[in-house]
Amino acid sequence: MTAAETGALSPEIAFAVIGVLGVGAQWLAWQLRLPGIVMMLVAGLIVGPGLGLMVPARDIGPLVEPMIAVAVAIILFEGGMTLNLHGLRDAAKGVKRLVLVGAPLGWALSAAALHYVAGLGWAAASVFGGIMIVTGPTVIAPLLRQARLARRPAVMLQWEAIVNDPIGALAAVLAFTLLVEFQDGFSLDGSLLLLMLGFAVAAGIGWGAGKSVVQAFRGAYVPEYMKVPVLFVTVLAVFVGSNVIAHESGLLAVTLMGIVIANSNLPSFSELRRFKEHATLLLVSGVFILLAASMDFGSLELLSWRSLAFLAVVVLVVRPATVLLSLMGTGLPWNERLLVAFTGPRGVVLVAVAGLFGEKLVGLGIEDGHKIVPLAFALVATTVVLHGFTLAPIARALGLAGTDTPGLLIVGGSRFATALGETCQSLKVPVLVTDRNYSRLRGAREIGLSTYYGDILSEGAEHGVELVSYGVVLAATENDAYNTLVATDFAHEFGRDNAFQVTRDETSSGRHTLPSTLGGRSIGRAVGVAELNRLIMAGWEVKATGLTEEFGLEDWRNTHPDGFLLGRLDASGLKLMADDAEFRATAGTRLIAMTPPVAV
Repeated sequence: MTAAETGALSPEIAFAVIGVLGVGAQWLAWQLRLPGIVMMLVAGLIVGPGLGLMVPARDIGPLVEPMIAVAVAIILFEGGMTLNLHGLRDAAKGVKRLVLVGAPLGWALSAAALHYVAGLGWAAASVFGGIMIVTGPTVIAPLLRQARLARRPAVMLQWEAIVNDPIGALAAVLAFTLLVEFQDGFSLDGSLLLLMLGFAVAAGIGWGAGKSVVQAFRGAYVPEYMKVPVLFVTVLAVFVGSNVIAHESGLLAVTLMGIVIANSNLPSFSELRRFKEHATLLLVSGVFILLAASMDFGSLELLSWRSLAFLAVVVLVVRPATVLLSLMGTGLPWNERLLVAFTGPRGVVLVAVAGLFGEKLVGLGIEDGHKIVPLAFALVATTVVLHGFTLAPIARALGLAGTDTPGLLIVGGSRFATALGETCQSLKVPVLVTDRNYSRLRGAREIGLSTYYGDILSEGAEHGVELVSYGVVLAATENDAYNTLVATDFAHEFGRDNAFQVTRDETSSGRHTLPSTLGGRSIGRAVGVAELNRLIMAGWEVKATGLTEEFGLEDWRNTHPDGFLLGRLDASGLKLMADDAEFRATAGTRLIAMTPPVAV
Protein backbone atom coordinates (compact mmCIF):
# COMPACT_ATOMS: atom_id res chain seq x y z
CA MET A 1 0.00 0.00 0.00
CA THR A 2 1.11 3.54 -0.69
CA ALA A 3 1.70 6.19 1.97
CA ALA A 4 -1.45 7.98 0.85
CA GLU A 5 -3.56 4.83 1.25
CA THR A 6 -2.30 4.17 4.79
CA GLY A 7 -2.60 7.78 5.85
CA ALA A 8 1.13 8.01 6.38
CA LEU A 9 3.20 11.03 5.39
CA SER A 10 6.04 10.63 2.96
CA PRO A 11 9.46 11.10 4.61
CA GLU A 12 10.07 14.43 2.84
CA ILE A 13 6.70 15.80 4.01
CA ALA A 14 7.40 14.53 7.53
CA PHE A 15 10.77 16.32 7.57
CA ALA A 16 9.12 19.54 6.39
CA VAL A 17 6.41 19.26 9.06
CA ILE A 18 9.03 18.70 11.77
CA GLY A 19 11.02 21.75 10.65
CA VAL A 20 8.01 24.05 10.37
CA LEU A 21 6.57 22.94 13.71
CA GLY A 22 9.91 23.16 15.54
CA VAL A 23 10.95 26.59 14.33
CA GLY A 24 7.37 27.87 14.36
CA ALA A 25 6.89 26.77 17.97
CA GLN A 26 10.08 28.55 19.03
CA TRP A 27 9.03 31.71 17.20
CA LEU A 28 5.59 31.61 18.82
CA ALA A 29 7.22 31.09 22.22
CA TRP A 30 9.38 34.18 21.59
CA GLN A 31 6.29 36.19 20.70
CA LEU A 32 4.42 35.02 23.81
CA ARG A 33 7.53 35.16 26.02
CA LEU A 34 7.16 31.51 26.97
CA PRO A 35 9.80 28.77 27.18
CA GLY A 36 10.35 27.43 23.67
CA ILE A 37 10.48 23.79 24.77
CA VAL A 38 6.93 24.07 26.16
CA MET A 39 5.54 25.18 22.81
CA MET A 40 7.49 22.43 21.00
CA LEU A 41 6.13 19.84 23.42
CA VAL A 42 2.56 21.02 22.83
CA ALA A 43 3.03 21.12 19.03
CA GLY A 44 4.52 17.63 18.93
CA LEU A 45 1.77 16.15 21.11
CA ILE A 46 -0.94 17.77 18.97
CA VAL A 47 0.29 16.50 15.57
CA GLY A 48 1.41 13.14 16.98
CA PRO A 49 -0.74 11.36 19.56
CA GLY A 50 -3.36 14.14 19.54
CA LEU A 51 -4.46 14.22 15.90
CA GLY A 52 -2.42 11.34 14.54
CA LEU A 53 -1.24 13.43 11.60
CA MET A 54 2.37 12.36 12.03
CA VAL A 55 3.73 9.17 13.56
CA PRO A 56 7.54 9.21 13.24
CA ALA A 57 7.92 5.43 13.46
CA ARG A 58 5.41 5.08 10.60
CA ASP A 59 6.40 8.07 8.46
CA ILE A 60 10.20 8.01 8.86
CA GLY A 61 10.73 4.44 10.01
CA PRO A 62 14.07 3.13 11.24
CA LEU A 63 15.78 6.48 10.68
CA VAL A 64 14.19 8.00 13.80
CA GLU A 65 16.61 6.56 16.36
CA PRO A 66 19.88 7.32 14.48
CA MET A 67 18.59 10.82 13.62
CA ILE A 68 17.97 11.55 17.29
CA ALA A 69 21.34 10.07 18.29
CA VAL A 70 23.29 12.16 15.76
CA ALA A 71 21.34 15.31 16.63
CA VAL A 72 22.05 14.88 20.35
CA ALA A 73 25.75 14.39 19.57
CA ILE A 74 25.90 17.65 17.57
CA ILE A 75 23.98 19.47 20.31
CA LEU A 76 26.49 18.31 22.94
CA PHE A 77 29.41 19.22 20.68
CA GLU A 78 28.05 22.76 20.29
CA GLY A 79 27.60 22.88 24.05
CA GLY A 80 31.22 21.88 24.51
CA MET A 81 32.25 24.71 22.18
CA THR A 82 30.75 27.20 24.64
CA LEU A 83 32.91 25.95 27.52
CA ASN A 84 35.89 28.26 27.45
CA LEU A 85 37.96 27.66 30.59
CA HIS A 86 38.67 31.40 30.88
CA GLY A 87 34.96 31.89 31.46
CA LEU A 88 35.02 29.81 34.63
CA ARG A 89 37.38 31.76 36.86
CA ASP A 90 35.55 32.48 40.11
CA ALA A 91 32.85 29.90 39.30
CA ALA A 92 35.35 27.06 38.78
CA LYS A 93 35.12 25.69 42.33
CA GLY A 94 31.33 25.55 42.20
CA VAL A 95 31.30 23.84 38.79
CA LYS A 96 33.83 21.21 39.91
CA ARG A 97 31.73 20.39 42.96
CA LEU A 98 28.51 20.18 40.91
CA VAL A 99 30.19 17.73 38.53
CA LEU A 100 32.47 15.66 40.78
CA VAL A 101 30.23 15.57 43.87
CA GLY A 102 26.83 16.52 42.46
CA ALA A 103 26.73 13.92 39.67
CA PRO A 104 27.16 10.77 41.82
CA LEU A 105 25.12 12.27 44.66
CA GLY A 106 22.31 13.22 42.28
CA TRP A 107 22.41 9.74 40.77
CA ALA A 108 22.00 8.10 44.17
CA LEU A 109 19.23 10.44 45.37
CA SER A 110 17.36 10.22 42.06
CA ALA A 111 17.49 6.42 42.07
CA ALA A 112 16.22 6.39 45.66
CA ALA A 113 13.32 8.71 44.73
CA LEU A 114 12.46 6.53 41.74
CA HIS A 115 12.41 3.39 43.87
CA TYR A 116 10.77 4.59 47.06
CA VAL A 117 8.44 7.28 45.66
CA ALA A 118 7.73 6.41 42.00
CA GLY A 119 7.68 2.68 42.74
CA LEU A 120 10.22 1.52 40.15
CA GLY A 121 12.37 -1.52 40.78
CA TRP A 122 16.03 -0.96 41.57
CA ALA A 123 17.11 -2.06 38.09
CA ALA A 124 15.10 0.60 36.22
CA ALA A 125 15.67 3.16 39.00
CA SER A 126 19.45 2.83 38.80
CA VAL A 127 19.48 3.32 35.02
CA PHE A 128 17.00 6.22 34.94
CA GLY A 129 18.64 7.76 38.03
CA GLY A 130 21.87 8.07 36.07
CA ILE A 131 20.06 9.74 33.17
CA MET A 132 18.47 12.24 35.58
CA ILE A 133 21.90 13.74 36.29
CA VAL A 134 21.52 15.83 33.13
CA THR A 135 19.96 19.27 33.50
CA GLY A 136 19.42 20.18 29.86
CA PRO A 137 21.88 22.63 28.25
CA THR A 138 19.43 23.28 25.42
CA VAL A 139 16.85 24.36 27.99
CA ILE A 140 19.20 26.22 30.33
CA ALA A 141 20.56 28.52 27.60
CA PRO A 142 17.22 30.13 26.60
CA LEU A 143 16.14 30.32 30.25
CA LEU A 144 19.34 32.19 31.12
CA ARG A 145 18.79 34.62 28.24
CA GLN A 146 15.21 35.18 29.34
CA ALA A 147 15.98 35.62 33.05
CA ARG A 148 19.21 37.60 32.48
CA LEU A 149 21.03 36.11 35.47
CA ALA A 150 24.21 37.40 37.06
CA ARG A 151 27.32 35.90 35.49
CA ARG A 152 28.58 33.46 38.15
CA PRO A 153 25.35 31.50 38.80
CA ALA A 154 24.66 31.56 35.06
CA VAL A 155 28.12 30.10 34.34
CA MET A 156 27.64 27.40 36.99
CA LEU A 157 24.27 26.36 35.57
CA GLN A 158 25.55 26.35 32.00
CA TRP A 159 28.71 24.35 32.71
CA GLU A 160 26.91 21.87 34.95
CA ALA A 161 24.31 21.24 32.27
CA ILE A 162 26.79 20.69 29.44
CA VAL A 163 29.39 18.67 31.34
CA ASN A 164 26.86 16.48 33.12
CA ASP A 165 25.02 15.57 29.90
CA PRO A 166 27.59 13.00 28.71
CA ILE A 167 28.24 11.97 32.32
CA GLY A 168 24.54 11.19 32.72
CA ALA A 169 24.59 9.10 29.57
CA LEU A 170 27.70 7.27 30.82
CA ALA A 171 26.07 6.69 34.20
CA ALA A 172 23.12 5.07 32.45
CA VAL A 173 25.56 2.96 30.41
CA LEU A 174 27.34 1.87 33.62
CA ALA A 175 24.09 0.93 35.35
CA PHE A 176 22.82 -0.92 32.28
CA THR A 177 26.13 -2.73 31.77
CA LEU A 178 26.19 -3.88 35.39
CA LEU A 179 22.58 -4.98 35.05
CA VAL A 180 23.39 -7.10 32.00
CA GLU A 181 26.45 -8.53 33.73
CA PHE A 182 24.33 -9.39 36.77
CA GLN A 183 21.87 -11.30 34.61
CA ASP A 184 24.63 -13.09 32.67
CA GLY A 185 26.80 -13.83 35.69
CA PHE A 186 28.07 -10.97 37.79
CA SER A 187 31.63 -9.74 37.18
CA LEU A 188 32.07 -6.31 38.71
CA ASP A 189 35.77 -6.01 37.95
CA GLY A 190 35.24 -6.79 34.28
CA SER A 191 32.38 -4.32 33.90
CA LEU A 192 34.20 -1.48 35.60
CA LEU A 193 37.35 -2.17 33.62
CA LEU A 194 35.33 -2.12 30.40
CA LEU A 195 33.69 1.15 31.37
CA MET A 196 36.97 2.80 32.32
CA LEU A 197 38.50 1.63 29.04
CA GLY A 198 35.55 3.12 27.15
CA PHE A 199 35.96 6.39 29.03
CA ALA A 200 39.67 6.53 28.19
CA VAL A 201 39.04 5.71 24.52
CA ALA A 202 36.37 8.40 24.22
CA ALA A 203 38.58 10.98 25.93
CA GLY A 204 41.51 10.11 23.66
CA ILE A 205 39.44 10.25 20.48
CA GLY A 206 37.76 13.52 21.44
CA TRP A 207 40.99 15.20 22.52
CA GLY A 208 42.87 13.99 19.47
CA ALA A 209 40.13 15.05 17.05
CA GLY A 210 39.88 18.48 18.67
CA LYS A 211 43.64 19.04 18.47
CA SER A 212 43.70 17.86 14.86
CA VAL A 213 40.93 20.27 13.86
CA VAL A 214 42.70 23.14 15.62
CA GLN A 215 46.00 22.40 13.88
CA ALA A 216 44.32 22.02 10.49
CA PHE A 217 42.42 25.31 10.84
CA ARG A 218 45.35 27.24 12.30
CA GLY A 219 47.77 25.93 9.68
CA ALA A 220 45.42 26.95 6.85
CA TYR A 221 45.06 23.35 5.67
CA VAL A 222 41.31 23.97 5.36
CA PRO A 223 39.92 26.97 3.43
CA GLU A 224 37.49 29.27 5.22
CA TYR A 225 34.46 28.18 3.20
CA MET A 226 35.05 24.52 4.13
CA LYS A 227 35.64 24.92 7.87
CA VAL A 228 32.04 24.39 8.93
CA PRO A 229 31.46 21.34 6.67
CA VAL A 230 34.74 19.81 7.85
CA LEU A 231 33.72 20.42 11.45
CA PHE A 232 30.34 18.72 10.96
CA VAL A 233 31.84 15.71 9.22
CA THR A 234 34.49 15.37 11.93
CA VAL A 235 31.84 15.45 14.67
CA LEU A 236 29.89 12.67 12.95
CA ALA A 237 33.05 10.59 12.44
CA VAL A 238 34.15 11.02 16.07
CA PHE A 239 30.70 10.17 17.43
CA VAL A 240 30.24 7.06 15.33
CA GLY A 241 33.87 5.93 15.60
CA SER A 242 33.94 6.25 19.37
CA ASN A 243 30.65 4.36 19.69
CA VAL A 244 32.00 1.55 17.51
CA ILE A 245 35.17 1.21 19.59
CA ALA A 246 33.54 1.69 23.01
CA HIS A 247 29.77 1.36 23.29
CA GLU A 248 27.87 4.62 24.03
CA SER A 249 31.08 6.64 24.43
CA GLY A 250 30.45 8.97 21.48
CA LEU A 251 28.66 11.65 23.50
CA LEU A 252 31.65 12.11 25.78
CA ALA A 253 34.05 12.17 22.80
CA VAL A 254 32.24 14.93 20.89
CA THR A 255 31.74 17.01 24.05
CA LEU A 256 35.47 16.87 24.83
CA MET A 257 36.27 17.68 21.21
CA GLY A 258 34.15 20.83 21.47
CA ILE A 259 35.86 21.88 24.70
CA VAL A 260 39.31 21.47 23.12
CA ILE A 261 38.32 23.66 20.16
CA ALA A 262 36.70 26.25 22.45
CA ASN A 263 39.95 26.73 24.35
CA SER A 264 42.25 26.92 21.32
CA ASN A 265 41.87 30.66 20.55
CA LEU A 266 41.10 30.04 16.89
CA PRO A 267 40.73 33.31 14.92
CA SER A 268 37.57 32.02 13.22
CA PHE A 269 36.06 30.56 16.40
CA SER A 270 33.28 33.15 16.81
CA GLU A 271 31.96 32.54 13.30
CA LEU A 272 32.09 28.77 13.79
CA ARG A 273 30.27 28.95 17.11
CA ARG A 274 27.51 31.20 15.79
CA PHE A 275 26.84 28.91 12.88
CA LYS A 276 26.79 25.95 15.26
CA GLU A 277 24.28 27.77 17.47
CA HIS A 278 21.95 28.17 14.50
CA ALA A 279 22.34 24.52 13.56
CA THR A 280 21.70 23.48 17.16
CA LEU A 281 18.49 25.53 17.25
CA LEU A 282 17.21 23.58 14.26
CA LEU A 283 18.32 20.25 15.71
CA VAL A 284 16.75 20.91 19.12
CA SER A 285 13.50 21.83 17.41
CA GLY A 286 13.52 18.73 15.25
CA VAL A 287 14.48 16.31 18.00
CA PHE A 288 11.87 17.52 20.45
CA ILE A 289 9.09 17.49 17.84
CA LEU A 290 10.12 13.93 16.92
CA LEU A 291 10.11 12.77 20.53
CA ALA A 292 6.83 14.45 21.42
CA ALA A 293 5.11 13.17 18.27
CA SER A 294 6.34 9.64 19.09
CA MET A 295 4.59 9.68 22.45
CA ASP A 296 1.62 7.43 23.05
CA PHE A 297 -1.13 8.76 25.29
CA GLY A 298 -1.64 5.19 26.43
CA SER A 299 1.80 5.21 28.03
CA LEU A 300 0.84 8.27 30.05
CA GLU A 301 -1.77 6.11 31.78
CA LEU A 302 1.16 4.38 33.45
CA LEU A 303 1.64 7.52 35.53
CA SER A 304 -0.13 7.63 38.89
CA TRP A 305 -0.25 9.68 42.06
CA ARG A 306 3.13 8.19 42.91
CA SER A 307 4.50 9.77 39.74
CA LEU A 308 3.21 13.18 40.83
CA ALA A 309 4.77 12.71 44.24
CA PHE A 310 8.03 11.73 42.54
CA LEU A 311 8.05 14.95 40.49
CA ALA A 312 7.51 17.02 43.64
CA VAL A 313 10.32 15.19 45.47
CA VAL A 314 12.74 15.69 42.58
CA VAL A 315 12.08 19.44 42.38
CA LEU A 316 11.80 20.19 46.09
CA VAL A 317 14.15 17.64 47.69
CA VAL A 318 16.52 15.81 45.33
CA ARG A 319 17.76 18.79 43.32
CA PRO A 320 18.17 21.21 46.30
CA ALA A 321 19.84 18.55 48.46
CA THR A 322 22.25 17.61 45.64
CA VAL A 323 23.34 21.19 45.01
CA LEU A 324 23.50 22.40 48.60
CA LEU A 325 25.50 19.37 49.77
CA SER A 326 27.83 19.65 46.76
CA LEU A 327 28.53 23.35 47.33
CA MET A 328 29.25 23.06 51.06
CA GLY A 329 32.54 24.75 51.93
CA THR A 330 32.90 26.56 48.59
CA GLY A 331 32.40 30.01 50.10
CA LEU A 332 29.80 30.90 47.47
CA PRO A 333 27.09 33.32 48.64
CA TRP A 334 23.91 31.67 49.84
CA ASN A 335 21.72 33.49 47.35
CA GLU A 336 23.72 31.94 44.49
CA ARG A 337 23.58 28.48 46.06
CA LEU A 338 19.80 28.72 46.50
CA LEU A 339 19.26 29.89 42.93
CA VAL A 340 21.27 26.98 41.51
CA ALA A 341 19.61 24.56 43.95
CA PHE A 342 16.10 25.39 42.74
CA THR A 343 17.02 25.51 39.03
CA GLY A 344 17.22 22.11 37.37
CA PRO A 345 15.24 21.95 34.11
CA ARG A 346 15.56 18.79 32.04
CA GLY A 347 15.50 18.73 28.26
CA VAL A 348 16.06 16.87 25.01
CA VAL A 349 18.97 14.68 26.08
CA LEU A 350 17.06 13.28 29.07
CA VAL A 351 14.11 12.22 26.91
CA ALA A 352 16.30 10.88 24.10
CA VAL A 353 18.53 8.77 26.36
CA ALA A 354 15.56 7.66 28.48
CA GLY A 355 13.78 6.43 25.36
CA LEU A 356 16.86 4.48 24.28
CA PHE A 357 17.43 2.72 27.62
CA GLY A 358 13.72 2.25 28.32
CA GLU A 359 13.48 0.00 25.25
CA LYS A 360 16.66 -1.84 26.24
CA LEU A 361 15.30 -2.53 29.73
CA VAL A 362 12.08 -3.87 28.28
CA GLY A 363 14.17 -6.09 26.01
CA LEU A 364 15.82 -7.53 29.13
CA GLY A 365 12.42 -8.39 30.54
CA ILE A 366 12.27 -5.51 33.04
CA GLU A 367 8.69 -4.25 32.74
CA ASP A 368 9.43 -1.03 34.64
CA GLY A 369 11.29 0.08 31.52
CA HIS A 370 7.89 1.07 30.05
CA LYS A 371 7.52 3.76 32.71
CA ILE A 372 10.81 5.53 32.00
CA VAL A 373 9.72 7.45 28.87
CA PRO A 374 6.44 8.85 30.29
CA LEU A 375 8.26 9.74 33.53
CA ALA A 376 10.95 11.48 31.50
CA PHE A 377 8.40 13.51 29.55
CA ALA A 378 6.54 14.41 32.74
CA LEU A 379 9.80 15.50 34.38
CA VAL A 380 10.80 17.62 31.38
CA ALA A 381 7.38 19.27 31.10
CA THR A 382 7.17 19.96 34.84
CA THR A 383 10.66 21.40 35.27
CA VAL A 384 10.62 23.46 32.08
CA VAL A 385 7.25 25.04 32.81
CA LEU A 386 8.12 25.59 36.46
CA HIS A 387 11.55 27.15 35.89
CA GLY A 388 10.43 28.96 32.76
CA PHE A 389 7.95 30.99 34.78
CA THR A 390 9.75 31.20 38.13
CA LEU A 391 13.47 31.56 37.38
CA ALA A 392 13.40 35.29 36.64
CA PRO A 393 11.22 36.24 39.68
CA ILE A 394 13.29 34.06 42.03
CA ALA A 395 16.53 35.51 40.64
CA ARG A 396 15.26 39.05 41.15
CA ALA A 397 14.14 38.22 44.69
CA LEU A 398 17.63 36.88 45.44
CA GLY A 399 19.30 39.91 43.83
CA LEU A 400 20.83 37.87 40.99
CA ALA A 401 19.00 39.20 37.94
CA GLY A 402 18.85 42.40 35.98
CA THR A 403 16.10 44.94 36.45
CA ASP A 404 12.79 44.69 34.61
CA THR A 405 13.94 47.58 32.39
CA PRO A 406 16.96 46.55 30.29
CA GLY A 407 19.71 49.11 30.81
CA LEU A 408 21.79 51.21 28.43
CA LEU A 409 25.47 50.52 27.74
CA ILE A 410 27.17 53.63 26.30
CA VAL A 411 30.61 53.16 24.74
CA GLY A 412 32.46 56.47 24.77
CA GLY A 413 32.64 58.92 27.67
CA SER A 414 31.77 62.16 25.82
CA ARG A 415 29.74 65.09 27.11
CA PHE A 416 26.79 63.83 25.08
CA ALA A 417 27.12 60.32 26.54
CA THR A 418 27.19 61.74 30.06
CA ALA A 419 24.08 63.86 29.44
CA LEU A 420 22.17 60.96 27.91
CA GLY A 421 23.23 58.62 30.70
CA GLU A 422 22.13 61.08 33.39
CA THR A 423 18.67 61.43 31.84
CA CYS A 424 18.20 57.67 31.43
CA GLN A 425 19.31 57.02 34.99
CA SER A 426 16.76 59.57 36.23
CA LEU A 427 14.14 57.36 34.55
CA LYS A 428 15.35 54.34 36.59
CA VAL A 429 17.13 52.82 33.58
CA PRO A 430 20.50 51.22 34.51
CA VAL A 431 23.37 52.97 32.70
CA LEU A 432 27.02 52.01 32.21
CA VAL A 433 29.47 54.33 30.44
CA THR A 434 32.74 52.82 29.19
CA ASP A 435 35.84 54.36 27.63
CA ARG A 436 39.44 53.42 26.97
CA ASN A 437 40.51 56.88 28.23
CA TYR A 438 40.16 57.23 32.00
CA SER A 439 39.91 61.02 31.98
CA ARG A 440 36.92 60.95 29.64
CA LEU A 441 34.92 59.14 32.30
CA ARG A 442 35.36 61.91 34.86
CA GLY A 443 32.07 63.65 34.00
CA ALA A 444 30.12 60.39 34.25
CA ARG A 445 31.74 59.53 37.60
CA GLU A 446 31.00 62.98 39.03
CA ILE A 447 27.26 62.62 38.48
CA GLY A 448 27.14 59.08 39.84
CA LEU A 449 26.95 57.01 36.66
CA SER A 450 28.46 53.53 36.65
CA THR A 451 31.65 53.45 34.57
CA TYR A 452 34.11 50.92 33.18
CA TYR A 453 37.64 51.96 32.23
CA GLY A 454 38.91 49.76 29.42
CA ASP A 455 38.01 48.35 26.02
CA ILE A 456 34.48 46.96 26.10
CA LEU A 457 35.51 44.35 23.50
CA SER A 458 38.43 43.05 25.55
CA GLU A 459 38.57 39.75 27.43
CA GLY A 460 38.85 41.75 30.65
CA ALA A 461 35.49 43.40 29.95
CA GLU A 462 33.94 40.05 29.09
CA HIS A 463 34.69 38.79 32.60
CA GLY A 464 34.65 42.09 34.48
CA VAL A 465 31.44 43.70 33.23
CA GLU A 466 28.10 42.27 34.32
CA LEU A 467 26.03 42.69 31.15
CA VAL A 468 22.98 41.12 32.77
CA SER A 469 21.36 44.51 33.48
CA TYR A 470 21.90 45.94 30.00
CA GLY A 471 19.92 45.26 26.86
CA VAL A 472 20.73 48.25 24.61
CA VAL A 473 24.16 49.41 23.42
CA LEU A 474 25.11 52.79 21.96
CA ALA A 475 28.55 53.18 20.40
CA ALA A 476 29.32 56.90 20.66
CA THR A 477 33.07 57.35 20.36
CA GLU A 478 34.74 59.70 17.87
CA ASN A 479 36.02 56.71 15.88
CA ASP A 480 33.45 55.58 13.29
CA ALA A 481 35.24 52.30 12.62
CA TYR A 482 35.35 51.42 16.32
CA ASN A 483 31.67 52.34 16.75
CA THR A 484 30.82 50.05 13.86
CA LEU A 485 32.88 47.22 15.37
CA VAL A 486 31.21 47.60 18.77
CA ALA A 487 27.69 47.71 17.33
CA THR A 488 28.37 44.69 15.11
CA ASP A 489 29.78 42.67 18.00
CA PHE A 490 26.99 43.49 20.45
CA ALA A 491 24.27 42.89 17.87
CA HIS A 492 24.75 39.17 18.52
CA GLU A 493 24.48 39.70 22.30
CA PHE A 494 21.60 42.18 22.48
CA GLY A 495 19.91 41.70 19.10
CA ARG A 496 20.39 43.89 16.04
CA ASP A 497 17.37 46.04 16.97
CA ASN A 498 19.13 47.03 20.19
CA ALA A 499 22.58 47.88 18.77
CA PHE A 500 23.02 51.58 17.94
CA GLN A 501 25.77 53.99 17.02
CA VAL A 502 25.98 57.71 16.39
CA THR A 503 25.63 58.69 12.74
CA ARG A 504 28.68 57.87 10.67
CA ASP A 505 30.75 60.53 8.95
CA GLU A 506 29.39 60.59 5.40
CA THR A 507 32.06 62.97 4.13
CA SER A 508 34.66 60.20 3.84
CA SER A 509 35.66 59.07 0.37
CA GLY A 510 34.47 55.77 -0.99
CA ARG A 511 37.70 54.00 -0.15
CA HIS A 512 37.26 54.84 3.55
CA THR A 513 33.50 54.25 3.84
CA LEU A 514 32.54 51.13 5.80
CA PRO A 515 29.96 48.70 4.36
CA SER A 516 26.38 49.55 5.28
CA THR A 517 25.82 45.90 6.27
CA LEU A 518 28.11 46.38 9.28
CA GLY A 519 27.40 48.36 12.41
CA GLY A 520 24.23 49.31 14.22
CA ARG A 521 21.25 51.56 13.71
CA SER A 522 21.65 55.33 13.82
CA ILE A 523 20.43 57.37 16.75
CA GLY A 524 19.00 60.88 16.75
CA ARG A 525 19.56 63.29 13.92
CA ALA A 526 22.13 62.68 11.19
CA VAL A 527 25.00 64.28 13.11
CA GLY A 528 28.14 62.75 14.55
CA VAL A 529 29.38 62.68 18.12
CA ALA A 530 31.48 65.84 17.58
CA GLU A 531 28.36 67.81 16.63
CA LEU A 532 26.40 66.33 19.54
CA ASN A 533 29.15 67.40 21.94
CA ARG A 534 29.17 70.88 20.40
CA LEU A 535 25.42 71.19 20.95
CA ILE A 536 25.79 70.16 24.61
CA MET A 537 28.50 72.80 25.08
CA ALA A 538 26.20 75.34 23.42
CA GLY A 539 23.53 74.76 26.06
CA TRP A 540 21.44 71.98 24.52
CA GLU A 541 20.10 69.39 26.99
CA VAL A 542 18.97 65.79 26.94
CA LYS A 543 15.50 65.83 28.46
CA ALA A 544 12.73 63.34 29.13
CA THR A 545 9.10 64.32 28.48
CA GLY A 546 6.06 62.22 29.34
CA LEU A 547 3.18 61.94 26.89
CA THR A 548 -0.44 62.02 28.00
CA GLU A 549 -3.83 61.78 26.33
CA GLU A 550 -3.86 65.59 26.07
CA PHE A 551 -0.19 66.04 25.12
CA GLY A 552 0.87 63.71 22.32
CA LEU A 553 3.83 63.32 20.00
CA GLU A 554 2.71 66.03 17.57
CA ASP A 555 2.21 68.44 20.47
CA TRP A 556 5.77 67.72 21.56
CA ARG A 557 7.10 68.36 18.06
CA ASN A 558 5.20 71.65 17.88
CA THR A 559 6.56 72.66 21.28
CA HIS A 560 10.16 71.75 20.35
CA PRO A 561 10.47 72.46 16.60
CA ASP A 562 14.29 72.47 16.74
CA GLY A 563 14.70 69.52 19.09
CA PHE A 564 15.18 65.94 17.94
CA LEU A 565 14.37 62.56 19.43
CA LEU A 566 16.96 60.12 20.73
CA GLY A 567 14.69 57.40 22.09
CA ARG A 568 11.65 56.55 24.14
CA LEU A 569 10.76 54.59 27.27
CA ASP A 570 7.48 52.68 27.38
CA ALA A 571 6.07 49.45 28.76
CA SER A 572 8.36 47.40 26.51
CA GLY A 573 11.49 49.13 27.85
CA LEU A 574 14.06 51.58 26.51
CA LYS A 575 14.20 52.03 22.74
CA LEU A 576 16.77 54.25 21.07
CA MET A 577 15.87 55.48 17.60
CA ALA A 578 16.55 57.94 14.81
CA ASP A 579 14.75 61.26 14.92
CA ASP A 580 12.56 60.43 11.91
CA ALA A 581 11.64 56.91 13.09
CA GLU A 582 7.93 56.09 12.96
CA PHE A 583 6.37 54.64 16.07
CA ARG A 584 3.10 54.56 17.92
CA ALA A 585 3.29 57.03 20.80
CA THR A 586 0.80 56.25 23.56
CA ALA A 587 -0.03 57.94 26.82
CA GLY A 588 2.61 57.07 29.40
CA THR A 589 5.46 56.95 26.88
CA ARG A 590 8.41 59.11 27.88
CA LEU A 591 10.36 60.73 25.07
CA ILE A 592 14.12 61.25 25.38
CA ALA A 593 15.31 64.09 23.18
CA MET A 594 17.90 66.80 22.58
CA THR A 595 16.36 70.22 23.08
CA PRO A 596 17.93 73.65 22.50
CA PRO A 597 18.41 76.16 25.32
CA VAL A 598 15.34 78.16 26.23
CA ALA A 599 15.56 81.73 24.95
CA VAL A 600 15.47 84.30 27.76
